[in-house]
Amino acid sequence: MRIVKITHNKKRYLDLLLLADEQEDMIDKYLPDGDMFALYDDDLKTICVVAAIDEETCELKNIATYQKYQGKGYARSLIKYISDLYKNDYKTMLVGTGEIPAILSFYESYGFERSHYVRNFFTDNIDHPIFEDGIQLIDMVYLKKKL
Repeated sequence: MRIVKITHNKKRYLDLLLLADEQEDMIDKYLPDGDMFALYDDDLKTICVVAAIDEETCELKNIATYQKYQGKGYARSLIKYISDLYKNDYKTMLVGTGEIPAILSFYESYGFERSHYVRNFFTDNIDHPIFEDGIQLIDMVYLKKKL
């Protein structure tokens, strides 16, 4: 298994980015300045994008694993890698997601704790309704992790 920082032609991973963030113009807001990482285990399994928020905080803006490889620990390995990588540069890492129990417990299992909400984020910023596990996403739930 190897993790590579992607610095050029990040949009070639758009198919994977869209698994976690369904609207391309939202990805375009953080992709140019974000740090992108790709995890390979023979072939590409998982990508993520991390962006600086301020001097003390970064945000995991996108993490996605191809569906056929989900549940095999690839996202866990990538989250551990970026947490270790950024611990000397930032005090806190944020991640925003919908209020879906399985997704929240996924992040909580990596040491993230609920921080705050952005009300109506999905309905105000996404041009179509998004459903996950049969639940419409409305509010953005932010979780934070001390690095």
